[in-house]
Amino acid sequence: MDKYKIVIDELIKFRNERDWEQFHDSKNLALAISIEAAELNEIFLWKKDHEVEHVKVDKIKEELADILSFSFLLAEKHGLNIYDIVLEKIKRNSEKYPVEKAKGTAKKYDEL
Repeated sequence: MDKYKIVIDELIKFRNERDWEQFHDSKNLALAISIEAAELNEIFLWKKDHEVEHVKVDKIKEELADILSFSFLLAEKHGLNIYDIVLEKIKRNSEKYPVEKAKGTAKKYDEL
């Protein structure tokens, strides 16, 4: 069994033992992802440039776990495989951002 399936199964088990599936519609899962992402941003709020790489990694880990957990549950709800959708996005982005034009720049694809 692959690690992705194990994580999904554990998330579903945790959720179902608490009867939380009733709260996990697509809208609420998407909102939860956004809220947890805001909590990740809060870790860096008001930090100076030289401070941002020295925040507590445990806090980053905690918020990323929340974001990923809700993301995995939303993907599972819609029958999406996380690996597949990420690889598809990398492929699309590689077409929008060819190395020869995008290397070393943060410009958006329509500005390259």
